[in-house]
Parts: sequence; C-alpha cells; structure tokens
Amino acid sequence: MAIFKQNRCIALLVSVILVCFSAIVLMNPDGLNDGTNKGKVEALVVTGHASAASAPDSALSVSSARTITKLKPILYTTAASLKDHWAGKATAEWISPTKLAPAKPAKTEAAKVTATVMKKPPAAKQAVKQADAKGSQTVNQAQTASSQYPPTTLFFSRTKLLSQDQQAEATWSYKVTEEDLLLLQKIVMAEAEGEPYKGKVAVANVVLNRLRSANFPDTVYDVIYQKSQFSPVGNGRIDRVKPNEESIKAVNAALSGVKEVSDDTYFFLSLKLAQDLTVHHSRTYAKTIGNHTFYK
Repeated sequence: MAIFKQNRCIALLVSVILVCFSAIVLMNPDGLNDGTNKGKVEALVVTGHASAASAPDSALSVSSARTITKLKPILYTTAASLKDHWAGKATAEWISPTKLAPAKPAKTEAAKVTATVMKKPPAAKQAVKQADAKGSQTVNQAQTASSQYPPTTLFFSRTKLLSQDQQAEATWSYKVTEEDLLLLQKIVMAEAEGEPYKGKVAVANVVLNRLRSANFPDTVYDVIYQKSQFSPVGNGRIDRVKPNEESIKAVNAALSGVKEVSDDTYFFLSLKLAQDLTVHHSRTYAKTIGNHTFYK
C-alpha cells in the first residue's frame, strides 16, 4: 500500500491491467467458470479500489477509483449473463455428408407385374393367314382382270382421266370400241416396241391425254391419225406391226388409270431419231423414260 501512495503511476498501471483483464474475460467467458480466477478478479478489484481510496487528495486516484468501481459490476453482471446465455445454446457439430443424405425409406417388396400376352391359337393364326391370302388374291385378280379386260367406258374431267370409282366427278365419258383398243395397242407397239414397260404405258397415256383435251380430236382414231403427229402413221409402220403381250398389257393398264406421266403431258419424241425438234424447243420438259422424252 505504501508503494501505491508513493507512486501514483503504479495505481494507473493497475487500472489499465484491470481494463485489459476485463476485455479478456469478455472475450473468453469460459475462464469465469473457474472459481480460482473469479477470486483473483475480485481480489484485484478490491485491491485496486482500496489503493485508490487511500489517496483521496489525488484527482488521478479518484478517476482511477471511479473507473474500477464501474468495471466491477460489468465484470460480474456481463460475464454472468453471457455465461447463462451461452449455456442454453446447443453445441455446434460438423455435418457430415452421410447426415445430409435423405433418410432411406423402409424397403418394401415391389409387386412384380407381369404382362400377359394373349397368344393366338394355331387355328386363329391359320384363319388370319387364309384371310390375308384371300385378300392378296383378290387384289391380284382385280389387277389381272384390269390388264386382261380393260374398262369399256372412260370417264374424264376437264383436267384428268378418272378411275371407275370417280365416275361421279366426270364431265364427260367415252365408249372404247374394239377398233379403238386395237389402234391403241398398235400405236404403242409401233412407237415403243424397244422401250421399257413404263415407256409403253406413258405412250398410251399421251394418246388418252389428247383424247381428253379440247385442243385435240375427240376419238381415238382421229387422235392417232391426226396429220403429222405420230411418225408410224406417216411411214405406215402402224399397219405392219402386231402388238405383243407387253404392249397389250400397257394399254390395258393406261385405260384402267395407271399413269406414268401426268395428265397434262401431250407430246413425246426420241431425241436420237427425231428430225423435227420443234416440240423439244417449244414445250415444257416433263419426263424421260428410256429413249423417249415427254413434254407438256
């Protein structure tokens, strides 16, 4: 105590130490749990207070005493409240990836669903095959009949040759005679004897397109024998040829509605043999089949 009275700087130093200690206690409240540390703090506070009180005539001692007396309730009340506050909080733990994973539901036996495929009995399969065979036979018979026995009446609209099922849409019809049929077969044979089957059908299409068009004659005979239109007519070849089986089949197909060229195709020629290429230069190209080029 004599040291404090003789040297006032020591009292100021003690005050500073107390302030630092108070800051340390606030930053680390766990130290307050130790009873020994608490006793030391109280001793220091009391000692500092007594030292300051022993020198009342000094303004600096009074100031230091006021500072210390104010720090005493801060040390006890604040630390105690922080201790109680932190004591009620749950302890933090590191969260592992396994804890973050969602809980797996209890395993349940999944009911196995099996699709039942109804198999056709042998008798049913045989019946289906017979029905399919009959259907294909019916189509083949219809095609064979159309190739052997072509329609005797043609139905036209203003722009195309119609099938027999489209006769309700026809603007006019044409009766095909035996002479017409023979002339069609001869002109196809004379014009396209060495051409592929599609080329023969296309030649018959051109004759029928002209028959439909208002820009050409109205009968098969007049269309074929129109002046300077078909070269076999001019050189007499049409009278010498005998239609073969493929030419007859091609004509019947064209009469039945098979079209290898469009309904607006009216001309054809062989660029290798033709001497007059007016059609080639004046008409619109449509298609090439074999050695024949077709034009609109």
